[in-house]
Amino acid sequence: MQTDERKRQWRSRLVLLLIVAMFFSSFGIAALLRFAGWQPEKHKNYGELLNPPIDFSVHAFTRADERAYDWEPELNRWRIVFVSDRPCAAECTAMLDTLHRVWLSQGRHSERIDVLWFAEVPAKRPDFKGFVPMVPGNIGAVLPDREGPKGYPVYIIDSGGFVVLHYPAGFDPSGLRKDLAKLVK
Repeated sequence: MQTDERKRQWRSRLVLLLIVAMFFSSFGIAALLRFAGWQPEKHKNYGELLNPPIDFSVHAFTRADERAYDWEPELNRWRIVFVSDRPCAAECTAMLDTLHRVWLSQGRHSERIDVLWFAEVPAKRPDFKGFVPMVPGNIGAVLPDREGPKGYPVYIIDSGGFVVLHYPAGFDPSGLRKDLAKLVK
């Protein structure tokens, strides 16, 4: 009888150890994935996260109509920034059309998005509420990876005035749209 009692004790202990091992193994797997840098697809950014972010709100920028651009962080507005020092050709017009489509894709949230255009305004351009032509000024010294042979980069500025995401030249506009949809909500 004692052997049956011992077998039951060992079996109970073994079951308890298996439960504890299963419980803590999930923490071990999560820690391994976390420190390996893995992130689920749903939580990845398509743009390059700037670390540390660049504070744009400390700079004074002027609209093309000579009025100052107010940051107004209390309005929780996000900004898409496009910059080019080159004359605006077909590529520039195509970029404005792309950014207009991204702005439209945000639906009711598009009211909280400005497209700051630090470049020559194309003659044939879509007219939309979020489009804000700006005077380029010294913006080039502030932003990384300005222009390349492949086209133009785009940046996202958060409501506090920090440049948080960078999309290199030749970026996929659907990635910009998806990132913006997550941020603006």
